[in-house]
Amino acid sequence: MTSITGRLKATRGLVDANRYGRADRSAIGRWFWEIDRVLLLLVTVLIAIGLIAVAAASPAAGERYSGGTLQLAGLHFFYRQLVWIALSVPVMVGISMMPRERARRLSLVGAAVFMAMLVFVPIIGPEVNGARRWIGVGFAQVQPSEFLKPFFVVSMAWLLSLKEGDKSLPVYPASALVVGIVAVLLMKQPDFGSTVIFVTVWVAMLALAGLPLRILGIIGALGAVGVVLAYFFYPVATVRIDGFLYGEGDNFQVINAMRTLTAGGLLGMGPGAGTRKFGLPEPHTDYIFSVIGEEFGLIACIAIACLYLAIVARVLIKLLDEENSFAILAAAGLAVEFGLQAMINMAVNVHLAPSKGMTLPFISYGGSSMLALSIGMGLLLAFTRRNPYLKRSPYVVKWSGDRETA
Repeated sequence: MTSITGRLKATRGLVDANRYGRADRSAIGRWFWEIDRVLLLLVTVLIAIGLIAVAAASPAAGERYSGGTLQLAGLHFFYRQLVWIALSVPVMVGISMMPRERARRLSLVGAAVFMAMLVFVPIIGPEVNGARRWIGVGFAQVQPSEFLKPFFVVSMAWLLSLKEGDKSLPVYPASALVVGIVAVLLMKQPDFGSTVIFVTVWVAMLALAGLPLRILGIIGALGAVGVVLAYFFYPVATVRIDGFLYGEGDNFQVINAMRTLTAGGLLGMGPGAGTRKFGLPEPHTDYIFSVIGEEFGLIACIAIACLYLAIVARVLIKLLDEENSFAILAAAGLAVEFGLQAMINMAVNVHLAPSKGMTLPFISYGGSSMLALSIGMGLLLAFTRRNPYLKRSPYVVKWSGDRETA
């Protein structure tokens, strides 16, 4: 009896060990072995750092938004961020489990929905600090431009990849028309920073799609002309650029952020010991990188910058052996968009760029931002999934869509 019981326990242990082994063909089992676990780990570390950073910035943000009272004191924003993470992470995992075709369809529908919402933002959106970027009421408010970013990238990837099947299709002019519409809608809010991200990511995807260098040079020249025209005829750009170059307008915020970031030296003043953070206008969102610098030091800031770089580099290296042009454009575009947003936020905090009102991905506090970033990262994880047996089997010669083809 004892030997039989022992064999049963051993068999049960073997089954449990193989539950998520490579022989498991369930949806979760396939996801576990196909997902880029290194990329998922890097994102998880980034989310954990964000929680620590929001906890450090929460007292300063609470005091500022409650007018010095105790209404929002303590870890109010930290607890709310926990809720947003609890909602966002399942969304990211769920989207990452989608086949590429389903992720593409989701992105096309999402792009259409949020572009339609973007049309109504300047009309019915509430005005906050002189801008209309939100739509909805109370807790149900969303920022359509944040959700549009990942869906826009994948939709552009699909549009540009059509050129591979039919060279006569006018995909480049069509993509330019879409980008132009998005840029006009964003400038009306106004949201100059997001406009820069959409246009820059589009140009990067054109380069990957094989657009001739001569035409890319012309687009670059037109972009420079556009910035000059915006300076002279677009008041928001005029104020931001003058503030950055000549110390006018709201440039005090950027200078104060830089002083806060460097106040902690290399190792920081310690968790909760920062004092300059109480003078920042948005310590838990736009200027959370400065709070990290004051309390955890410049070394922590450098480590975070390296973490963003590692995520982007991981994706680009992963795509070196990818053969599907749509997957290459989608994943690379999402990585560029993610890295560009992080770079702009950090550049503002170190006084290398004018203030743009842009969050630091997965670190800054925010519901719309966290959900939108989780959608984008879920799509990125979906497009970088690999069959673990792809390179081992001599019969598999190509990865096509979501299936191996021999």
